[in-house]
Amino acid sequence: MVDVAATAGVSRQTLYNEFGSKDGLARALLRRESDAYLHGVERALAVEGGPVDRLAAVSAWTIAAARGNELTRAMLTGCWSERLPAPSGPRASASPVPAQRRADAGVPSPAELLALVREKAVNALNGRARPKDTEELAMACESAVRMALSYVVAPSTAGEDPVELVRGVLGRWINA
Repeated sequence: MVDVAATAGVSRQTLYNEFGSKDGLARALLRRESDAYLHGVERALAVEGGPVDRLAAVSAWTIAAARGNELTRAMLTGCWSERLPAPSGPRASASPVPAQRRADAGVPSPAELLALVREKAVNALNGRARPKDTEELAMACESAVRMALSYVVAPSTAGEDPVELVRGVLGRWINA
């Protein structure tokens, strides 16, 4: 905490006032990273183009975010390590600081993150896609993220472009 306070240019007591403990600081950091990932999903869904292009953009963002940030990768895959232990679950919070109360609510699990992405995608794409119903659109959204995550967990050695795979599969599905 001493090093974090010095880097942030605040006193150690200020950190404790804001986060309560090292664990509180860690929860806030994980919450910030999950929020950053979800904001990236929203940006990807806002790109120009049809549903396939926008879901391909979500896939590209998911791969880039997970490859570029160890915390994001762990949150999306659930693959924590000794050096990066899994976060504790939600806990009751009496903190007067809104950000800390939010962090104390816990970090979304991989399944919860996927559900949030699916919900954001369905909301952004509904009415602009050709699938017969919202359930089919939700399946297409989830499939795009799951395909992307498969390349995070097991990167291709054949030089394949995972985003083009997503584009090809979803193009056949959505335009069928």
